[in-house]
Amino acid sequence: MTALILLGIALTILAGLGTYAWTLWKEVRRREAFRRDEARRANENCLESLDAIARAMLQEQVDPTEGALRCKVLLEIIDPALMERQSFRVFGDIQARTAHLHTHSARRALTPRERVKEDRQRLVVEEEYRQELLAAARAVLEFKSNWPSSLH
Repeated sequence: MTALILLGIALTILAGLGTYAWTLWKEVRRREAFRRDEARRANENCLESLDAIARAMLQEQVDPTEGALRCKVLLEIIDPALMERQSFRVFGDIQARTAHLHTHSARRALTPRERVKEDRQRLVVEEEYRQELLAAARAVLEFKSNWPSSLH
């Protein structure tokens, strides 16, 4: 009789643990689906922003340095390995060449003479990379139009 009671208790415990394991498995699957959906939405947002920035760069509606820096950040969000592609390397080159320039409130704190000096430096870099930047902007548009096969 004791053996049957212990068997009943053991089966009850096993059933409870099985139910708990199944609940945890469902939660893991739900979280994975949520993570995939978040990544998909983030990529879509990045792609739309890349499209707008690249078009603005080609139409000269945005500062080339600003456009390059924004494209670099968005491409790295999608996949950091994208910056290793020859067609996108110019964005990293621009970032490296202009990293020392002040932005936002630090730029406003500069004297007018210092701002002009930095603007000249930026314009030299923009002129040096102008054709590569335009080609990179076109490459961004091609990348977006072939998404997601263009990722690999």
